[in-house]
Amino acid sequence: MLSPRISPSMMCADIFRLEETLRAFEETGVALLHVDVMDGVFVPNYCLGTDYCKKLRARTSIGLDIHLMVTRPEEKLGFFAFGPGDTVSVHYESTPAPETALELIRNAGAEAFLAINPDTPAEAVLPFLPLLNGVLLMSVYPGFAGQPMAPGSIEKIAALRQLLDERGYGNVRIEADGCVSFVNAPRMRAAGADTFVSGTSGIFAPGDLKENINRFCGGIEGAVSE
Repeated sequence: MLSPRISPSMMCADIFRLEETLRAFEETGVALLHVDVMDGVFVPNYCLGTDYCKKLRARTSIGLDIHLMVTRPEEKLGFFAFGPGDTVSVHYESTPAPETALELIRNAGAEAFLAINPDTPAEAVLPFLPLLNGVLLMSVYPGFAGQPMAPGSIEKIAALRQLLDERGYGNVRIEADGCVSFVNAPRMRAAGADTFVSGTSGIFAPGDLKENINRFCGGIEGAVSE
């Protein structure tokens, strides 16, 4: 299995304690910062944007994990300054030409991920495997935090991991996003996920942030692959 990475969901972070939060992430070895970008069209909500990404980049060396929940992302990638050390996810469902967006991301030096919604089968990613560094598997419907996990999500992670490994793409990561809780994250890890978007049911749960991160990391590191 690929080494685990945590990507805190920045839409769940307290904006009034952002500096303190970023220092805690640096001190605990957080790998990425998950930034949800929504356009009110692809999903019925608005969220973080280009200026927020610039502010994060100016305040920390942690790479950005930009999740574009927008229509036709290939036309909007130029709004963002991303490159080596960053990850950018575009949705399979958001464009008729995912390969165009994935190629643009890779050409900029970032990791290219294809996101799929709960209703999209794992097999949908197969035509794009040569362009992928990873798959972002949504275990909730995109747009809002705090949802319950969609039925069959753990099994879908396992099925996707099997598909990737059987086709010689064992280096392609699986990022779990949605209800990645203290309870669910170890199950996701055991099924084959290696990158974890953690929000209100995980590291941003009530309590000390650093303690929550250490607890979360302990859970996924202790998970045994089935």
